[in-house]
Amino acid sequence: MVTEQVIVVLVRLGMGSIATFLAILVWSRTRDTAWIFVVIAMILQYGEIVFTTLELFGLARGEVVVTAGVPLVEIVLHTLPLLALAVAFAIVVARRT
Repeated sequence: MVTEQVIVVLVRLGMGSIATFLAILVWSRTRDTAWIFVVIAMILQYGEIVFTTLELFGLARGEVVVTAGVPLVEIVLHTLPLLALAVAFAIVVARRT
């Protein structure tokens, strides 16, 4: 593995862990549904970061189920955080109207 890749992986893991820790703190202090979905999105995003890192080191394999030439795990891990954010934003918009 190239040094640049290691630096990128370490930065993503470090910043992701800080953001996830703070998201969990927010989760414990709020009962707002929109914020809960933002926290869930961050946790899912960190899960994607960890899985990508494990895959990079050869400790995990995402090619078990392939759909249209793309691993299903990759599609799900990249889509779920965005879906959770979309739900959070939809909740906020619904409240404002």
